[in-house]
Parts: sequence; C-alpha cells; structure tokens
Amino acid sequence: MLKIGIASNGWEAPDLLRAVAKAADHGCSGSLWVASHLFQSDPITSSAIAAGATEALKIALMAVSPFAMHPVHIAMAAATLDQYFPGRVQLCLGVGAPLDLQAAGIEAEHPLPALREAIRVIRALLMGESVQFEGERFMVSGRRLSSGKRHVPIVLAASRPKMLELAGAEADGVLISAATSPAFVCWTLNRVAEGEARSGRKVHKCALVYTAVSENSRTAHDKLRRTLAFVLRGAHHAHNLELAGSILDQAALAAAYRDENWGEVDHLVTDDIVRNHAASGMLAEVKAAFATYEAAGLDEIALSGFRSLDDLSAILDHLHSAR
Repeated sequence: MLKIGIASNGWEAPDLLRAVAKAADHGCSGSLWVASHLFQSDPITSSAIAAGATEALKIALMAVSPFAMHPVHIAMAAATLDQYFPGRVQLCLGVGAPLDLQAAGIEAEHPLPALREAIRVIRALLMGESVQFEGERFMVSGRRLSSGKRHVPIVLAASRPKMLELAGAEADGVLISAATSPAFVCWTLNRVAEGEARSGRKVHKCALVYTAVSENSRTAHDKLRRTLAFVLRGAHHAHNLELAGSILDQAALAAAYRDENWGEVDHLVTDDIVRNHAASGMLAEVKAAFATYEAAGLDEIALSGFRSLDDLSAILDHLHSAR
C-alpha cells in the first residue's frame, strides 16, 4: 500500500513546523521529510523540534549535502536524533542546490564519487564500527561514533542516471524530486533497478509530489501553477516534460517568471501541465494521480507544495476521510 508522507519547505517558523508535524502525525502520515537548504532553517534542529512535538512520526533529514557538512558530522546528527527518537529517523543525502552552494563558496565537484564515499563512511559509522577510510574526498582515521550502532536508513536524492544507479546499489532508498511526472518517475526507477540488480537488494522508493485538493479542479490547480513554473522553467526538466507529453515553452516561462509576469506564467502552466506533474484537483482526481504514481513504482509519496497549515489539513482530512 502506498505510504503518504509530508515534506517541509525549510522555511517554517518553529510554531508552524510543530503544527505541521502534529497534523502529519494525526493525519496518518508515515513520515515528515525536513528540507535542508542553505540559508534557511537548520534541518537537524527542525527535525528535533518536529519529533519532540509528535508521538510516532518518522523524521527524514532531506537532503543533507556532504559538500556542506562532513559525513562524520552528518552521521553524528543522525545518530544523536536516533538516540532521542529511536526507530523514527532516516537520513537523506544529496548534492545540494547549485546556487545555494555557490552562494556559500562551496564547490560540488565530482558529485558521484563524493556521494558514494559519503554513503560508505556514514553507513560504517552508523554500524558502530571503528572506521578506517581514505577516499578521494573524505577520510576517517580509526574512529567510531560514541553512540554505538544506530539503525538509520540512508536515502539518496537523485535524478541523473548514474546517481540513480548508485541509490539502487548502495543506499536504502531513493528520493525523486517534485514536479516529476509519473512517466519520468518510471524512467528514474528503471535506473535505480539497474543498481539494485548489481547489489541484489531492493530499496525504498519515494518522490515529492506537489498536491492540492479542492471541490473545484481549477481552484486546486491555481494553487500549484507558480510553484510548478519555478521548477519546470529549468532546462534540465526537458526530458521530464517530454516523457509526460507536456507541451511547455520553457524559455517563455523562464522569461515570464523572471519578469514577474504572473498572468503569462499562469497562462503557460496549463491545467494539463498541472495534471501531468502533480496530484491536483478534486479528491477523485488526486487519488487517481496517486494511483498512477504508485503504478510507476513508488512506495511512498511525500506531499509537497501546500502553502499553509490549512491547505495541508484540508489535504489530510480529504485523504483520511477517503480511507
């Protein structure tokens, strides 16, 4: 059965984050994915706040970059959270947003070997081992975590073929970014399967999915148009759009977004675009979209794109009433 999680944006104030976490905990959500963006809220502190405000909600650090934080420190954070909230923590790694890294003067060179090394270092430390590791980027010289062995799954945020294969081969799960169509999700998971075939194991598969529910389909779609525009204007989404059969002038969209021409943005992000790249509309439409994402191979969806606690509560209330 498809699991439903919640994704935070990384900008929530403490009171709002607590409220979102409680809504997720009471709304049958499986997990809260806490965003890690440079210059926004610290995900480790936020995760502790969210976990402390709930009884059983699982917390995922999403997606911590080993370019911004050493793998030893990442392992320490995950292990410490797991000590306070045992069995409720998972760790998601990722390269990080390029513009954020650049703004902090961080170079993310050779991301594939760096993430491979980070996974191996963190996994060994979480196993409680005395780690002797010397890679091209990271090294650990005969040290272990004071917390001992901790059972924290490692998830890799990935979108490119080699990184997706790495997730299947060495991580415990993969996270696919938002605004990806079910067809693109299927394509990504085929790359993950290649890694799984090499390792002989299966990984948990999750995607962020922009979600909006309303009694009127267009009202729901309107809530997501500009969020989708921000993401889909990027040239790297061309393959995603192509696989979905979405017709979108990305250059025109990028120009309209840059100029804050919101009328043109809303015009370019049509209802078909929203339907192809999100779960939006009346409840039956959202449930059908979830089913399509599940058929593409996902084990979990992390709801994203809600603009307020009221929006999230409405989504969860609709989904809960339909079960």
